Amino acid sequence: MSLALVGGTVLVALHPPAVVRADLLIDGGRIAALGGVPTGTPTRDCSGCLIIPGNVNGHTHIYSALARGMPYRLDPPANFLQILQRVWWRLDRALDEESIRASALLGGMEALLSGTTTLIDHHASPNAIDGSLDILADAFARLGVRSILCYEVTDRDGPERAHAGIEENRRFLRTQQPLTRGLAGAHASFTMSPETLAGCVEVARQSRSGMHIHVAEDLADEADAQARFGRRVVQRLEDAGALDERAILAHCVHVDEGEIAAIRERGATVAHNARSNMNNAVGRARVGALGERVVLGTDGIGGDMFAESQAAYWRAREDDVFLTIAWPLERLAPTARVASRIFEEPQLGRIEAGAPADLTVLAYDPPTPLHEGNLAGHWIFGLSARYVRDVLVAGEMVVTGGRLAKVDQDGLIAEAAVEAERVWRRLEEIPPHTFTPAGVA
Repeated sequence: MSLALVGGTVLVALHPPAVVRADLLIDGGRIAALGGVPTGTPTRDCSGCLIIPGNVNGHTHIYSALARGMPYRLDPPANFLQILQRVWWRLDRALDEESIRASALLGGMEALLSGTTTLIDHHASPNAIDGSLDILADAFARLGVRSILCYEVTDRDGPERAHAGIEENRRFLRTQQPLTRGLAGAHASFTMSPETLAGCVEVARQSRSGMHIHVAEDLADEADAQARFGRRVVQRLEDAGALDERAILAHCVHVDEGEIAAIRERGATVAHNARSNMNNAVGRARVGALGERVVLGTDGIGGDMFAESQAAYWRAREDDVFLTIAWPLERLAPTARVASRIFEEPQLGRIEAGAPADLTVLAYDPPTPLHEGNLAGHWIFGLSARYVRDVLVAGEMVVTGGRLAKVDQDGLIAEAAVEAERVWRRLEEIPPHTFTPAGVA
């Protein structure tokens, strides 16, 4: 099916930015041409709009989508480990097939409505492991959002569940759907035995998919690695064969100079999650030292990459007044390149002939001039998710006029509310997790 987006301003690429005035011809799920729309082609007027490549969320936890406003009656967590024990490691044990599906639909909806077309998700549901990634993939396909999925393997719930998580990744990586790919998921070094880490590395090697793992988000991760193995986290991962150019390392807040050097030498990607780091008070990642392969994620704080990139910029700018305003675009561009590599679509993240038509149309008619030289200023101080009008993924309209195009949006929200209350009731019966890493008092 062909469609022409006419009259708009087109952001061809995020970095270096390229802005043109051109009509877009979409055909067969791809950008067929910029300009030269054949007579008789169906059109959508984009006058006064900015058309951009769909944003990519480089690290998220969609299972957290039902947690907004979740009741909490335990003593307040005093540190990062207690946040896990008293909040997230209780929520993930409350999940079943229905709540996984509801979380995926709600989280995917909110991503699309904020102009995010690809989610790199890290899933956990210890009491519903088998087939959980299929549930996510099916829900995302129903919405029309592109996804890269993995199961969070960990020993914190016992060796049987660790093995089940490894096998869920292995099984899922053997399947392939048009809008879904997989990675070998793992929680973090401090909740993984040598045998479990080796199992994850084996899956990654067999599938040539790469690892997706939390790294040194909190000092507890480093303390555990040193107490159990006499090595820092990145050194442990490197020894195990987990560190390569396909790996996604989330956070990396507490890595030292040697670890930074190893990450850069191996070409691993670091997913920076500024708002989550602030919320959990874990510290500040040294994003400048980590190099050009730093990408942006939300760690489950929604799917809005406008908000995330702006917060990440201001947080980094607070430490470095010489940080250029183009920095967020310089980080969002490689985030899209991670997805392009995994999907084997080199042009994903760009608007040019032959590229997958993953686009967001923003009803943003700026009150000041917009061009390549000042695009970053508009991104930081003008653009937001409230301007999202239309979203296309693989050439299919999935958001039209700010509403979901493939799914009953009101019905989805109503069903999510019912499911959230059911999960919250179950959560009340689940005690704090007792797992504690080595080296932590």
